[in-house]
Amino acid sequence: METAINNDLPLYTISSAAKLLDISVHTLRMYEKEGLIVPFKKASSHRLYSNSDIERLKCIRQGINEFKISIAGIKAIYSLIPCWDIVKCTEADRNNCNSFKEHSKPCWCYAHENTCKERNCRECDVYRNHSDCGRIKNLIKSICLR
Repeated sequence: METAINNDLPLYTISSAAKLLDISVHTLRMYEKEGLIVPFKKASSHRLYSNSDIERLKCIRQGINEFKISIAGIKAIYSLIPCWDIVKCTEADRNNCNSFKEHSKPCWCYAHENTCKERNCRECDVYRNHSDCGRIKNLIKSICLR
């Protein structure tokens, strides 16, 4: 009998995640501060990372190290994910949404006053389903083929 693996389950402490990725804890905190990652936070404020978070971080590291994309560039790429389409915002919501109007940071970095107000960004399809480079590229391809 096969057991399904929940890739969104918070498993790794910040130090364990840093070791897995061969980076410093400080770097992980900086990525969080820059809005590239939204770790799970326990009531004690300790950060935990899931397998999906590790994949997202690998994609970020690949962008920085192999493709020489800056953190600002990665934020701009994430800001292009059409969250308004994914969560089905109304036209009125889009007109009042900084994520729709701007392109400097991902939607999960904004305080939302619209459809997303009650959503937990970590659990939102926009954040969860675009954690690796391949998924982001496939999203861009699908938009281009419309």
